[in-house]
Amino acid sequence: MSFRYRNLPLTMFVGLGLVLTAGAQPAAGQNFVSTQPRERVEYWQKRLAEITSQLQQERTLTAVRLVFLGDSITDFWTMAENPWFPGQRMGRTVWNESFAGSSRQNLALNLGISGDRTEHVLRRILPRGAGGLGELDAVDLNPDFVIILVGVNNTWDAETPVVESVLAGIRAVVEAVHERKPRARVILQSLLPLQDEAKNQAVIQPVNRRLRDLTGSAPLSAYTTFLDLYPAFVDSTGRQIADRFADGVHPNESGYRAWRGLLVPALDRVRAAGLNTPVAR
Repeated sequence: MSFRYRNLPLTMFVGLGLVLTAGAQPAAGQNFVSTQPRERVEYWQKRLAEITSQLQQERTLTAVRLVFLGDSITDFWTMAENPWFPGQRMGRTVWNESFAGSSRQNLALNLGISGDRTEHVLRRILPRGAGGLGELDAVDLNPDFVIILVGVNNTWDAETPVVESVLAGIRAVVEAVHERKPRARVILQSLLPLQDEAKNQAVIQPVNRRLRDLTGSAPLSAYTTFLDLYPAFVDSTGRQIADRFADGVHPNESGYRAWRGLLVPALDRVRAAGLNTPVAR
């Protein structure tokens, strides 16, 4: 997901910081990173390398029951301190409590990458033989659930009509996941509210309504369950609960706790209803 605050890119604030501090003189003898030649490596590249390494550890994949797939909102489940917003804690503690192995049935692998749009997720899960990265190709990776939250990045620099384009991208991801892992139940989650109320009303809420309808009808209803997160992140007036977000877009630790409070019972309900088909282990 792109880092934005009041719809301005984070790079603008970084650049502004450089201007404001330009008059400061470095202390003599200090060895700054800024003075050393270094290859530029973006956060998403580091994250992709980390995921690639995890997927190569085949012996650990057999125990995975949940796969989380998405953008930075999913990615930051496993982040502790937020490096872009000092003092903000993200979802790592909550993840460790619920998805790191304390419950075998909820042992999870996180395949979220910050900044991904639906088309980027599609390329990652496309088979290697078809030109993709093959992140779902591993024979030993047979989750009971694939948990998806993606699409909000497509609302920036958007195709038109935006609701239709976002919906089509999310549907393509769901269908591609089912094609790769047909025995897994897909948990398709709603988009979260933004700080931008106009955008919530014009885009986010209509997309969520369409997603609910989509997962309630064939063929997706046979393998998909819709989980509406939106109500847990708005107050009685329908506005975003600021205390559950780090920056108006990404949940903070409180937000991840609210999310976990909806997700884990939803998984239990699907299991109780016999809607998932666990793979023999």
